[in-house]
Amino acid sequence: MTSDHSSGNRDTARMTVTQAAGEFVRSQAFFDLLAARVARRTESQAPGNGAAAHAYLAEEVAPELAALGFATTIHDNPESDEHPLLIAARNEDPDLPTVLLYGHGDVQFAHDSQWSEGLDPWVLTRDGDRLYGRGSADNKGQHTVNSLALKIVLETLGGEVGNGDGDGGDGNGGSAVSVAGSGTLGYNVKILMETAEEAGSLGLKAFAAAHTAELDADLFLASDGPRIAAEYPTLFLGSRGALGFTLVVHDRDGDHHSGNWGGKLRNAATVLAAAINALVDGNGVIRIPALRPADPPASVLEAVAKLPEVVEAGSPEVDPDWGEPGLTSAEKVFAFNVIEVLALDAGNPAQVVNAIPGKAEAHMQLRYVVGTDVDDFEDKVRAHLESQGIHGVDVLVEHCMPATRLDPNARVVAAAAESIKQTTGLEAAIEPNLGGTIPNDVFAEVLGLPTVWVPHSYPGCNQHAPDEHALTSILEQGAEIMAGMFWDMRQNPDGWFTSKSTRTEAGERSTDAAPSDVR
Repeated sequence: MTSDHSSGNRDTARMTVTQAAGEFVRSQAFFDLLAARVARRTESQAPGNGAAAHAYLAEEVAPELAALGFATTIHDNPESDEHPLLIAARNEDPDLPTVLLYGHGDVQFAHDSQWSEGLDPWVLTRDGDRLYGRGSADNKGQHTVNSLALKIVLETLGGEVGNGDGDGGDGNGGSAVSVAGSGTLGYNVKILMETAEEAGSLGLKAFAAAHTAELDADLFLASDGPRIAAEYPTLFLGSRGALGFTLVVHDRDGDHHSGNWGGKLRNAATVLAAAINALVDGNGVIRIPALRPADPPASVLEAVAKLPEVVEAGSPEVDPDWGEPGLTSAEKVFAFNVIEVLALDAGNPAQVVNAIPGKAEAHMQLRYVVGTDVDDFEDKVRAHLESQGIHGVDVLVEHCMPATRLDPNARVVAAAAESIKQTTGLEAAIEPNLGGTIPNDVFAEVLGLPTVWVPHSYPGCNQHAPDEHALTSILEQGAEIMAGMFWDMRQNPDGWFTSKSTRTEAGERSTDAAPSDVR
């Protein structure tokens, strides 16, 4: 058999796999599967949610994976009694490379009464291309698509699956899967499923640190978040960091008459306004040098420059003069920092009186890219304010999630982009990092993996709002893309997997990561 003929057979088989994955998403079986998952009320921020979270893992996820040859184990969360995690492993050979997949089974609060007439957040409802339901986009629809794509690949390869026990195991995936001839994937697969992502991934970092052996892999691949736009298959390689902080000016308890005391007492609101302006000016430009990022690598700027300019229907008009001068809109979101004022509190706006506020607060946020040093954040901000003659402002850090980014020139990025093009005929939009924030630091820093995300949603999906929905067309294309990727990992492992020693030498970890030790 000639190599050309063999290649043709592989191309035909690949097409069969991707088409089958897309067809399954259009089937009633997929709708019923996703409907059953949407019906489970896994609101991770609600107290007493532990039983629902455990049931989702034990009754929805574990049986599905066991049928594919995974050994599954449900673990307690080290920081919460109500947010269990699941590790699943399908091991063919310890000498083969391993891909780690990820998803989350929890959802945001449903806000049932705010959904449009005829829609129920816990009942999957089809309306044209839209599938309405809480979790349909974030993240139940996405992780369901990925597991079914893997299932289609395994069935096409004819592997003997079903050796996973589904209700326990040794936490390391048990014995190797029994496969026959061409039924092997040629790599191992591990899956981590959490149920606290919408609660800030509570306990995820500590859990990963305690289970590095079970989660040891060569590549991280997952689906969450939105594409850059519905029509563009997208890859993102990390996320901006998010640091929430509060500025507090507390000069005195109570307010005082502005006529009798004006000019003699500090106005806490005026001091707060000056403090905000010392950090970010009236055009959104960051004024504190310590919170401006280092120049990004050329590979990042090149990737951002190639991103399509998109305008989603219903989106607000972009303010071209807002933010860092000289940057494109894409560069402002994907390659630079922003300081936002989220909420202000001074006096009583609902019932204004002639009084000088004694206390004022601003709840603020820094979204930042790799290359920003947020160590000693509070001290840096206080020192800057003092240097501007602004005194008596407390700076309180409330939370911080680090920034991470895989080099867009990493070998696996090229492999993933080529796979998408082969499946869809489209060029992938490659975001060096999300503008938003996900727990990518757990996989990039704690586990030391190159991280590639393939989202199956779009910006208008209302993922945290009433009327959340997925688009069937994106889920269908997403299933085709993932089936193609799982197939291509088998055909071209050198393009997808890099040994740990080689990754360290080549810088192909996602630990272009910003410091996260905030004091």
